[in-house]
Amino acid sequence: MTVRRCLPWPSPVLRTPAADVAAITDEVRRVWADMIDTMDAMPGYGLAAVQIGVPLRLAVVDCSEARGQAVRMANPEVLHASGQMREHEEASPNMPGVSAVISRPRAVTVRFVNEQGAVEERDFVGLWATSVQHQIDHLAGKLYFDHLSPLKRKMLIAKAGKLGRRG
Repeated sequence: MTVRRCLPWPSPVLRTPAADVAAITDEVRRVWADMIDTMDAMPGYGLAAVQIGVPLRLAVVDCSEARGQAVRMANPEVLHASGQMREHEEASPNMPGVSAVISRPRAVTVRFVNEQGAVEERDFVGLWATSVQHQIDHLAGKLYFDHLSPLKRKMLIAKAGKLGRRG
């Protein structure tokens, strides 16, 4: 398929909640395939459609060591989150060169429509859970740095701006 360009921060699409997917069509499958190619080219653990300018609630996640195990999700939603938290350094191709340690639930149960068009509930743990939550945030118009304190968020955005001007 195709590696797509990730929108640069502060593109308004990144702050706009994505629209629900009505049906799993060939076009949705093409977008998922492009998302997987784009994710693998970064390399990254997940990608939300809004990151490449597609305003639909589509996400892919692949935290496997060998790759090739991508979970394709339409309209994902967290049904349950564990009380135990996990810290992980997160970043985004929409804001290259910066990252931050974010604390999220260690495990989540997520409901989504899979590539066959069936509703599926799946448990994700560890890095998989972190990546799924990160993508669901993107679909709601949130970025990982929204989980930081206002001061840390301001510093991260300022640093990203300086890096962007140099690039």
